[in-house]
Amino acid sequence: MGESFHEQLRIDSWFLKSDRRLDTELVDKLILQLNRIYPQILTDKEASKFRDLDVPTCIRLAELLSHLQEKGEEACREFYRALHLHVEDVYFSLPTRLRLRESGDPVSPIPIPIERHVLNDHSPFFFLSCFSVAVGAALLYYYGESKQVSGSSSALGLAAMGLGRKVRDVLIWYTEDGK
Repeated sequence: MGESFHEQLRIDSWFLKSDRRLDTELVDKLILQLNRIYPQILTDKEASKFRDLDVPTCIRLAELLSHLQEKGEEACREFYRALHLHVEDVYFSLPTRLRLRESGDPVSPIPIPIERHVLNDHSPFFFLSCFSVAVGAALLYYYGESKQVSGSSSALGLAAMGLGRKVRDVLIWYTEDGK
């Protein structure tokens, strides 16, 4: 952004004063946001002055905008933040925002994520080959152990007790065939 928030608020203030979408309730929300979150920008005494319902909303808004311009850059930035939070449609229809959108400059730049860690730069075939080797080693270990130790066949017979009939028959046949 080439312009400061102070300069943008000076440009946008005529639009904000004439926009009918900023009714009494929305102006009060903006004043409360600035007063509660940033009391150094808008003190309690100033907030009560700007929230006086005896004064018309357009006059209160004009006084608020001139007060924020007197406070400086940070006050203007926080006003834009509160406006974006509470009245987003007005925020995006501001002349400075429309100009930024038309010029192609992003209103709020989106950071491009930087890859810090590459967990796996291999193809899926690499994963499948490693998985196949692991499964092959597990099968070789399992079947190689069953021929050396006779207790594993009895474990298969005990495991068959909780399974279905066909699976149980296969496991029992395997344990009888091994002996």
